[in-house]
Amino acid sequence: MCGIVGVLGQHEVAPILVEALKRLEYRGYDSAGIATLNDGHLDRRRAVGKLINLSDLLVHDSLPGKSGIGHTRWATHGAPNVTNAHPHRAGPVAVVHNGIIENFREIRAQLAEKGLHFQTETDTETVALLVQSLIEEGKSPRDAAQEAVRQLDGAYALCFLFEGEDDLLIAARQGSPLAIGYGDGEMFVGSDAIALAPMTDRITYLEEGDFAVITRTSVEILDREDRPANREIRTVNIESSQVDKGGHKHFMAKEIAEQPRVIGEAIMHYLSDDGRSVELPGKGIDFTAIDRLSMVACGTAYYACVTAKYWFEQLAGLPCDVDVASEFRYREPPVPARTAALFVSQSGETADTLAALRYCEGKAATILSVVNVPESSIARESDLALPILAGTEIGVASTKAFTCQLTVLLMLALKAASDRGRMDADTLADTLAKLRALPSAFNAAMEDADDIAAAARKLAEARDILFLGRGLMYPLAMEGALKLKEISYIHAEAYASGELKHGPIALIDKHVPVVVMAPRDALFDKTTSNMQEVIARGGRVLLITDKEGKRITHGDAWLTLTMPDIDPLLAPILYALPAQLLAYHTAIAKGTDVDQPRNLAKSVTVE
Repeated sequence: MCGIVGVLGQHEVAPILVEALKRLEYRGYDSAGIATLNDGHLDRRRAVGKLINLSDLLVHDSLPGKSGIGHTRWATHGAPNVTNAHPHRAGPVAVVHNGIIENFREIRAQLAEKGLHFQTETDTETVALLVQSLIEEGKSPRDAAQEAVRQLDGAYALCFLFEGEDDLLIAARQGSPLAIGYGDGEMFVGSDAIALAPMTDRITYLEEGDFAVITRTSVEILDREDRPANREIRTVNIESSQVDKGGHKHFMAKEIAEQPRVIGEAIMHYLSDDGRSVELPGKGIDFTAIDRLSMVACGTAYYACVTAKYWFEQLAGLPCDVDVASEFRYREPPVPARTAALFVSQSGETADTLAALRYCEGKAATILSVVNVPESSIARESDLALPILAGTEIGVASTKAFTCQLTVLLMLALKAASDRGRMDADTLADTLAKLRALPSAFNAAMEDADDIAAAARKLAEARDILFLGRGLMYPLAMEGALKLKEISYIHAEAYASGELKHGPIALIDKHVPVVVMAPRDALFDKTTSNMQEVIARGGRVLLITDKEGKRITHGDAWLTLTMPDIDPLLAPILYALPAQLLAYHTAIAKGTDVDQPRNLAKSVTVE
């Protein structure tokens, strides 16, 4: 969510901070600000809205100095305005924060008794005032920050800057990610490696409870027990091409177009040398020792898990349950000993998913994760982390990460089917051969992008849209509805086609388009029967099917989009493409912000 950057540099730091914050825009934000030290003097600039507003402010009211911190804020406590924007300052200290301080009210009351006054509605200001009060009691900046952090409950990534301390940054991490970058006589702090990529490729990821004291030439890291911690310095290769639009109008368009390549790379990563079996990294997993699979995720990743449930149960005969991460641990589910717990997260830092993983520690036989960031908290805390290899995804609405998640989950399900004797070697090899052809099917489907764009322009006139699907197409209908509402702001809902008569059919009229996802599979006839019920009531159907499906329906639908023929097992991955393109072009027609839709964040690091 919020983006953090800190720099102890050799050059004017304000433009460096702003440029680093631009690389964190994908996380979502509603205001931004920076603070710097110039000859020991602490000052700050803040602005509401996009970073260009902060840049314009700095043109007219510059902020010199070679040490500084910056922040993009996604509002939790307090409205998005300049007063509530970070960095927050209290006397000699400025702080930026990602997360939520759960006990801020108690601390705030204690500080009020000491006569300290609050200017904002935020929980973060409490941290700054707490440090100020401790400094006024005679503690050094380091000791004051350390004592303040000990008093905090909740999730936080913090970076402190102190007046008169040109060669000092202090950082702390609990629940929200934070990284330290190493330069030549310079040091950096960032929410992730993307922010720091232009400045350094040498990164240390702080772990839970870490407290770091940083100068231009040194880093001292203490763990939650105040013991010196030796955290690994990793070389991270993030090419600049991964964080520019590559000639596309939006990051989302670029990431949709990258899917054939990244899906192909994900497939090849998990194929054996002869292409006939699935190979997992490390010790892998023996599915004969597993009686149940419990999958947990949020948002789009949750729909990937719902899709995978069909695969694991139908192919491998492995019972599965799927939970929304934000609800999982609060219902306190029993986790039998022979359960594998599987967590899916693009960022690998999703707060609810990470909390669910920790609930399963010591209960599940093994903990698996499917992630896009191998260095993330979820990956590090898993027994086996499976990278999806989608590359950096900047657009808030997930596209290539979703299809890569599906690809890796399908290959994991095929591994389970093989291990459990439900699929023989020849059938597995044949299925993997079909999977290898999936990128070609994506390329073929993209040739119809103009037809999808034309359909989207008509959808853009609606206020409400329904999505229908059966079997493997049901979770894809849910994902299609989510994508549409995320970036076009049109109200969209998805239903299993068989549930239409159990209430949702009351919504059908000529003003509510219905998107029906129905490749020619075993459930096609049942799905098109439900489609006819919509048409009979004056509803307008946008049918997404294949050539045979289009032939059978004889043009009954209002609009038809035709996908390449595909094995029904792989259809959910391919049919994600028209769902993504419909949402994208509808948003274009509506004139909304495609890459940074309102109120949303890319990496949800608070509960």
